[in-house]
Amino acid sequence: MHTATLLTPSWTVLTIEPDGLGESPFWHPQEQRLYWVDIPGRRIARVAVQGLQAQGPVEYWPLAQEPGCIAPVQGGGLIMALRDGIYVARDWQGYLQSLAPAPYDTARLRFNDGKCDAQGRFWAGSLYEPKDQALGALYMLDGQGLHAMMGGEKDGANHGVVTANGLAWSPDGRTAYWADTAAHQVRAFDVDSTTGQLSAGRVFHTMTPKPAGWVWGSEMPNTPEYGGRPDGAAVDSDGCYWSAQYEGQRLLRLSPKGELLAELVTPVHCPTMLCFGGVDLKTLFITTSRQGRSAQELAQYPGAGCVFATQVEVAGLPVNEFVAV
Repeated sequence: MHTATLLTPSWTVLTIEPDGLGESPFWHPQEQRLYWVDIPGRRIARVAVQGLQAQGPVEYWPLAQEPGCIAPVQGGGLIMALRDGIYVARDWQGYLQSLAPAPYDTARLRFNDGKCDAQGRFWAGSLYEPKDQALGALYMLDGQGLHAMMGGEKDGANHGVVTANGLAWSPDGRTAYWADTAAHQVRAFDVDSTTGQLSAGRVFHTMTPKPAGWVWGSEMPNTPEYGGRPDGAAVDSDGCYWSAQYEGQRLLRLSPKGELLAELVTPVHCPTMLCFGGVDLKTLFITTSRQGRSAQELAQYPGAGCVFATQVEVAGLPVNEFVAV
């Protein structure tokens, strides 16, 4: 049996003003900037980074709706999944062109985690806000429009999720990963690169569920410590899947077979998503959350909601761009 390595890296905080819930970070290699979103803050952020240091202040783009995820566009600009649909903007803080309306009830659901695949298609999952049914789905936008690829009300008994998260692909693009946060599970699928269709769904890795009644800071006799649940993710150049463990104060590095290889301790309790960046893609960035956290927790972790960076030994994969149609 493989014994996981416990790593306690030195983290550098990149931002001064914390986000409510930071998500969807990506490294823009042409601009040498890190981009991310603050979902409840209804804004997109970016900052130039050299090494582990921010170069200048963070720039913010206020929005009228919550941004679930973003990705760069080939030739310049951003694609973004907002609550009521998917939009593209050719310039920073520019005009938002609607590409597809949201295919769900926007009073109960919103877009959440997503990114582009190697073919330039934009994928985004949905989050069911009442969180009492697995009605979240995974969608893909290509030149023919927006397609429901997995989950939702149609086949929720098989592949629906409460909160869609952890989307990523293997380096060869033949395997897709998708996390069901509430179920504490990451699934893997075979991918048809031509159509994007997913098949042969299987359990990739399961995390230990949260003990009943567990809250941060509570001391519960004879109850194991909670390790968190799968939030955002990324894959490195070795094909290993990295998963941010919300409420677990750690990242997991899983082998292509789903084996736990390493745990990285994070500087705050609720890491939300990660990405690789820097000139050699060996800088690891994490977004974090402070939304809904107790005053006691925030006093212990005042950096909750900030963006952090550290160096790692294995490079990540470059971000995929949306190929506009």
